[in-house]
Amino acid sequence: MNYKIDNLQYCNWSKEIFEINHEAKLDAVHATICYHEDFDELQINIEQWKKYFEDYSSLIFQGFNSQDIEKAKQENKTAVFFGLQNCSPIEDNIDYVEILKKQGVLFMQLTYNNQSLLATGCYEKKDTGITRMGREVIKEMNRVGMIVDMSHSAELSTLEAIEISQEPIVVSHANPSFWHQGLRNKSDTVIKELNNSGGMIGFSIYPHHLKGAENCSVESFCEMIAKTTDLISTKQMGIGSDLCIRHPDTVVEWMRNGTWTKTKDFGEGSADNAGFPPQPSWFEDARGFHNLDQGLEKVGFNEIERNNILGNNWYNFYKKFDQ
Repeated sequence: MNYKIDNLQYCNWSKEIFEINHEAKLDAVHATICYHEDFDELQINIEQWKKYFEDYSSLIFQGFNSQDIEKAKQENKTAVFFGLQNCSPIEDNIDYVEILKKQGVLFMQLTYNNQSLLATGCYEKKDTGITRMGREVIKEMNRVGMIVDMSHSAELSTLEAIEISQEPIVVSHANPSFWHQGLRNKSDTVIKELNNSGGMIGFSIYPHHLKGAENCSVESFCEMIAKTTDLISTKQMGIGSDLCIRHPDTVVEWMRNGTWTKTKDFGEGSADNAGFPPQPSWFEDARGFHNLDQGLEKVGFNEIERNNILGNNWYNFYKKFDQ
């Protein structure tokens, strides 16, 4: 059985998006349900998702484990797995980790760009690594089966998370820095340590992470994936597209500014990057998985390797966290 999984989307969720993912034959999506929310605010988002699951039950349902990916394949639906792009909902209360896991939160980033109570984000000038609380939270995440995600974290923090965690971690949506020097694209060292520890990297198609931004070609993107096999096994790579489609630009401003600053933070380096960038023409939405398959074939990946990268590897990774 082959599965198709996009391991990071933050779209303006609607029937249209769910239909697009269905047309793309996605069996599972890791959906961001938090950027800056605290615990109570996150509960509002979870209630909204309950309504989505009720209103669009012919297209989606909530996923909790790998069996739900199998169920989605059988029922021709998409299993939606919850993920947090920040640790803000656990506030300073480690007990919230288990509570959120029981609500279906499978992934949690330890940082979103800035220093958090747990680790250092990729935009900070000094990376002090995993904090005292961070060590305890990683231990608790391991215990309850929540996956550590270091996509927006700085180098030392990421390496220390790999070392501290008793379970493999992920970089759900980023690319190698050898290909493009985006602030949160990952070094050869990080990718090699992911490989050695059994972790996963999800290649991102968010334009700020691409060489040439929205003008990046599918050939260049797939050549990047091929080159990354020098650093990590083909069984430990997947897609985490970071699709953010159908949002107004005010949303990306909120993603960057949150409630932590009164001045405008343009993220990704400059005021030129205000607003959401256009997607590359070959991946305007999840239906671009077809173009990825063709591009991977052209750079030399065989059918088994392509199926692994486009979903089977994520499915096998999820299985490790079944409880």
